[in-house]
Amino acid sequence: MSVPKLFDDIVGYVSGAVTRIFGTSDDSYPNTGVQPFEGDFRKRNRSRDW
Repeated sequence: MSVPKLFDDIVGYVSGAVTRIFGTSDDSYPNTGVQPFEGDFRKRNRSRDW
């Protein structure tokens, strides 16, 4: 493997990583908003029985 080819591969690898980190988001999650809490709160005066 020649030095210029190795250099091109390294630059391509690093630039691909930088593009993935700082690029636009490719998430396809639905917009759900804030979800209400429907659970029970823990009682603070209970002893810890493990």
